[in-house]
This record gives sequence, C-alpha cells and structure tokens, in this order.
Amino acid sequence: MSRTVKRAFKYRFYPTDAQAAELARTFGCVRKVYNLALAARTEAWTLRQERVNYNATSAMLTAWKQTEELAFLNDVSSVPLQQALRHLQVAFTNFFAKRARYPSFKSKKKSRKSAEYTTSAFRYRDGRIVLAKMADPLNIVWSRPLPDGAALSTVTVSQDSAGRWFVSLLCDDVIEQAPASGAVGIDAGLDSLLTLSTGEKITNPKHERRDRTALARAQRNLAKKEEGSANRAKARLKVARVYARITDRRRDHLHKLTTRLVRDNQTIVIEDLTVRNMVRNHTLARAISDAAWRQFRTMLEYKATWYGREVIAVDRWYPSSKLCSACGALAQKLPLNVRKWTCRCGTVHDRDVNAARNILAEGLSVIACGGGVRPQRESSRTGQSSVKQENPRATKGIPVL
Repeated sequence: MSRTVKRAFKYRFYPTDAQAAELARTFGCVRKVYNLALAARTEAWTLRQERVNYNATSAMLTAWKQTEELAFLNDVSSVPLQQALRHLQVAFTNFFAKRARYPSFKSKKKSRKSAEYTTSAFRYRDGRIVLAKMADPLNIVWSRPLPDGAALSTVTVSQDSAGRWFVSLLCDDVIEQAPASGAVGIDAGLDSLLTLSTGEKITNPKHERRDRTALARAQRNLAKKEEGSANRAKARLKVARVYARITDRRRDHLHKLTTRLVRDNQTIVIEDLTVRNMVRNHTLARAISDAAWRQFRTMLEYKATWYGREVIAVDRWYPSSKLCSACGALAQKLPLNVRKWTCRCGTVHDRDVNAARNILAEGLSVIACGGGVRPQRESSRTGQSSVKQENPRATKGIPVL
C-alpha cells in the first residue's frame, strides 16, 4: 500500500553575485508588501470594523506599483509578492480560528528572508532550476535525488541568519506504507532523551552543551564590537554559524529517530507535555529547549500521517512514574532525584522505563475503550492531525509536546 503526499526537499545552493542581489531585492519587496498589507488590514478593522481579504490586498498591490514611491516593486517578479499576500491571508485565517496569534510585522533584521515562486515563475528541466528575472540556473548541491518524475509545485528560496542559501522544492512523493504491528510507549527526559517501553534508552546528545564554549566565545567577541560596524556584522555571523551547527545536528538526529520509530511501530504513545510552562523553570529551561521535545512531537505527527501510523498523547497529569507497571499500586512520593524505586509488590523499577510502560498501557486502553478520546487541536499548517488525546484540557490552546 502506498500514499501520495506533498513533500518538500530542501537543498543548499550557491548564487552568483547577480542572483544574490536579485534575491535580496526580492526579499525586501516581499517584506515591504507583507507589512503594507498587514497595516492596511489592521487599519480597516480598527477604524471601520471592515475585514479585508486577499483579493482586496491584491488590488492594493496593483495600485502600489503605480505610485512613484513604490515603483521599485515592479523590478522583481510579481509572484513572490502575491504569495506574500496569500501567506498573510493564511495567518489571519489561523488567527480567527484561534490557532495562532495576530500577525506581526516583518523585521528587516530578525524576520526570515524567503520568497516563494509558483509554477509560472520558475522553469525546471533536466535538474536545472531558473527563477523569474534570472538568466542563469541556480547552482544547487543535489544532496539527495528528487522522486522520479517529480513535478514541482512551488520553489521557495531562503537565506538563514548564518548567510547560507537554501532552496525548498515542493512536489508529490509516493510513500510506501509497509505494515507494522508493534506498539511503543515513549517517556521524554533530559538524561535520556527518550526511554522506550521496550527498555531501550536513547541518549540525549546535548547538542547545545557540546558547542557552549564556542558559542560563549563568539558572543563575548560580538559584545565587544561597536554597533553598526563591519566588524560587528562579521562577529554576528560567527555567532549565527555556531547556532546553525547546533540546529542542524539536532534536526538531523530527530529526523533519524522519528523515522525509525514510525517505521517500526503501528501505534506510538507519548506523554502530553506543556513545554511552554516547563521552560519557565530557569534551572532546566536551557536543557529542555536543547532536548527539543516539541520538535520531536511535530516530526512524529506528520510522519505518522505519511506512513499510516497512529500517535496517541496521554494526559499530562497521568502518574506514569509513580504507578507500578506490575501491580498498579501508586507510590505516594517519588522525588525527581529517585531514579530507581521498589514497589510494595517487590518489583524494582527503573523510573523512566516504568513510566514508558505505563504510558503505553494507558494509550492502548484508550484505543480499546475509547473513553474520553477526542481529536487534537487542528494544526495551523495542515488543518488536521493524526494524534488522539485522552485529556480534553489539552485542546484549550496550550502548546503541548
């Protein structure tokens, strides 16, 4: 059995000076149009309680191009500008559906630099991509092949804070949904990133800690540079490269981990954790952020949808650690520094393994009984989710792991 899904393939590329200049202009125009449209929609609602939709902002864009002040918008491809208006419409849709906050203005220094091209604004032939307003193809490093006969629907060009250029190609991909019969419970932690109900413990790589010395050195060097100077720009780039190295390693590790879990198990049970509240503990905030539990869950969810698997999130208040997985007795107190404990039935428990087994048992009982199960709050990206939750409180807008 197979399933066709929309999948993005991201590659690094190295633009020529002319291409870099053209893309930089495009990024600036995309940001300008987005901010103008957001200001117009906000003003219309504040002053006249009028909702402005995409079609109205598209007409505004045409008028803006005809003014002397904004005539420079004609120098770049119109497609990324129209896509910026569509992205703003999606942002407002998510806001009114209570899936996101009110859209904010894009900053020249802090916002992500990107531009999206649809089929009318690029040409893809024989592994060569030429964007609108450019004569030469992009010099892409094809680190992995595209699906056979891939028909690209969008091409998104971006530049990260470390100065690296990327191109993301969206196309249809056929994923083979091989049958799997296993079920696994997962307990997230800091010493062990994940503990499985099978007894396996996956070590936490602690990517940020590995580069903490280099990061501190780069940040001290940045702090000594004068505001607005060229040396400060160079120092800022060095800090960004350290962060990029940490992020890349973390993402690569989570991709490999989630892919293995999804391919080997039909049912995956996780604990519903409120990461936003947990990072308020300043003692553990840095380690929790480095563990990236939220990113792990996000990857697990969309890959489960691809492969036809089921992800279940159990109530965050479920006493998975204090409950004996052998006899069901509940321990009265179990401080965090206690990693092993003995139940009154005589069973010696590893705290994390016991929690993972209890999480699995609770998830399987949800499947068998179905009591109190309701779908997870819709994703702002897909509008749907494959995750089931036992706890109704988890659907009240609190970001969860």
